[in-house]
Amino acid sequence: MDRYAVIGNPIAHSKSPQIHAAFARQTGQTLSYEALLAPLDGFVSAVEDFRAEGGRGMNVTVPFKLEAFTLSTRHTPRAELAGAVNTLAFGDDGILGDNTDGAGLVRDLIVNLGCTLGGRRVLVLGAGGATRGALLPLLDCRPATLVVANRSPAKADELVALFTPHAGRAALAASSFDALAGHRFDVVINATSASLSGALPPLPSGLYAPGAVAYDMMYGRGDTPFMAAARTQGAARVADGLGMLVEQAAESFTLWRGVRPDTAAVLAELRRQLDAG
Repeated sequence: MDRYAVIGNPIAHSKSPQIHAAFARQTGQTLSYEALLAPLDGFVSAVEDFRAEGGRGMNVTVPFKLEAFTLSTRHTPRAELAGAVNTLAFGDDGILGDNTDGAGLVRDLIVNLGCTLGGRRVLVLGAGGATRGALLPLLDCRPATLVVANRSPAKADELVALFTPHAGRAALAASSFDALAGHRFDVVINATSASLSGALPPLPSGLYAPGAVAYDMMYGRGDTPFMAAARTQGAARVADGLGMLVEQAAESFTLWRGVRPDTAAVLAELRRQLDAG
């Protein structure tokens, strides 16, 4: 039986085994998928052991995505630009590193939420790894403008310089949070980790254009702090990142197995479980 796993530290909370088991049942694939806790200083040896035991691929979560990038012997273009890897595929020719996070985000926005990105004004909050993974797939959707805003604008400037050659006709720009005042956006994506601690990015009011969508990459029961604030600030729709989690998993599954699972039923079941507490 082909073996797969998600590796991280911590890992017990991961929903990936449930998601991939559902994908396997739905597509008739015979495989096993487990959660693997790696010591903080033992990522490489844990991956090598799993591969030596016949493992075919792994998902990688915090805090190992940068190490996974280094371990990979080749990268997909989106992983190369992201500088981080969340999916490993093991083959006779080495280890392929991919980053499916941004593709999962875009698919959740467009397919699950019916959100148009082409020709729209898009704001991404944060300039860390989550944003790096999202920018290329977002730019591929040809927004009119894409602004990266960060508490430290210098980090946003670095990302804009890196991705400008891939911006096409989109106006790609960096900003501080304060400098957003007076600007309005159709899609606002929170890629910061603020919601994990119950905090909010210090945003000016008036950011949301009529009909705007506010999207938080984090998820939990009910609204995240960012989502709740967006509602009060005039966002027409808000969404958390549960769909992104399922869609990035589907991207990994497709890479490994050559078949794309239907995510709707899996996402609906996870949402039901989350709402039930």
